[in-house]
Amino acid sequence: MRKCRLRFAGTVCLLGAAASLAAAQTKLGYVDAQRILEKSSEGRKIVARLNEADQKNQAIITRLDDDIRQLQAKLSTQRLTLSEEAAARYSADLEKKNTDRKRQAEDAYAYWTQLRDRLFGGLQTELVAVITQVGKEKGYDLVIDLGKSGAVYWNPALDLSEEVIRRYDASKTPTK
Repeated sequence: MRKCRLRFAGTVCLLGAAASLAAAQTKLGYVDAQRILEKSSEGRKIVARLNEADQKNQAIITRLDDDIRQLQAKLSTQRLTLSEEAAARYSADLEKKNTDRKRQAEDAYAYWTQLRDRLFGGLQTELVAVITQVGKEKGYDLVIDLGKSGAVYWNPALDLSEEVIRRYDASKTPTK
C-alpha cells in the first residue's frame, strides 16, 4: 500500500514538472483586432466606407421623415376644411410614406450589414495570413485575439498588433 502511494506521489510530481516545463516552453502572443481595425490603413478605409453608406441611408430616411412630418402637418391643420375624400387621400399617402420609410430603414440595415460582413471578412482573411506569418517567424506557439479571448490580464510585451499593422499596411502599399 505504501509503495502504491509513493508511486502515485511520484507520478503526480512528474506530471506537474512536465506541465510546468511545457508551459515554460510555450510562447504566447496576442493581437488586438479592434486596434488593428482602427489603425491599419485598410481598416480605416473600411470604416470610412461603412460610415459613408450609413450617412447616405440616413439622408434618405431623413428626407422621408420630413415628408411624413409635412403630410402630418397638412392633415392636422387642414382636417376641418378637407373633404372626406381628400382627408382619406392624405391618410393613405401618410401610411404609404410610413411604409416606405420602414422598408428603406430595413433595406439600408440589410445592405449595411452585408457590406460590413463582406469588407470585414476580406480584411480578416488577409490579417489572419499576416498574423500567422508573424507568429511563425517569431516562434509563437499560440496567438490569440485579445478582444475575443476573455482575458483579464495580459502582458503588453506579448502584443503583436503593431507588427501586424506595419506588415499589413506594407503589403497594401503599391510598390513603385
